[in-house]
Amino acid sequence: MALLTVEHLTMKFGGLVAVNDFSLVLEKNEIVGLIGPNGAGKTTVFNMVAGYYTPTEGMIRFQDRSIGGKKANEITKSGIARTFQNIRLFAELSVIENVMIGYHCRIRSSFLGATLRFPLYRREEKMMYEGALKLLKEVGLEDVAREMATSLPYGKQRRLEIARSPCHRPEASAP
Repeated sequence: MALLTVEHLTMKFGGLVAVNDFSLVLEKNEIVGLIGPNGAGKTTVFNMVAGYYTPTEGMIRFQDRSIGGKKANEITKSGIARTFQNIRLFAELSVIENVMIGYHCRIRSSFLGATLRFPLYRREEKMMYEGALKLLKEVGLEDVAREMATSLPYGKQRRLEIARSPCHRPEASAP
């Protein structure tokens, strides 16, 4: 079973066809590149897969479930996350807090439970912290976990953004 299957994806904006009949099969642990000149539709493909755009035509399946046309937050919960060309970190938070935010879509605690720090939220917060530390170690940033995200040089900020995105994958050690 393929991890991600995209078949005959098309995206039209009025009379402009941004993507025409795009197909892709991505297996687990496979890394592929999508290359092309500016205006070729690469970002549009990512935006359709991530739920920012609803395809005009075609089918998108992730882990053998249809995700085409679902909202971005639903697709994120299913396990697909994306990063952007422009780094989008939470400037007022530390490195580890930026990664922990990626786990919040997976927790069960309510706003009230988190505010009052009920036992369930404390357990989930501990799991988020431990999972975030593990991800920071994977990208070589565990030594700067307590630093402010904006104090990092560009290359480390990019790695931080990448560390944050795996929090959404179903295989991640999310609570």
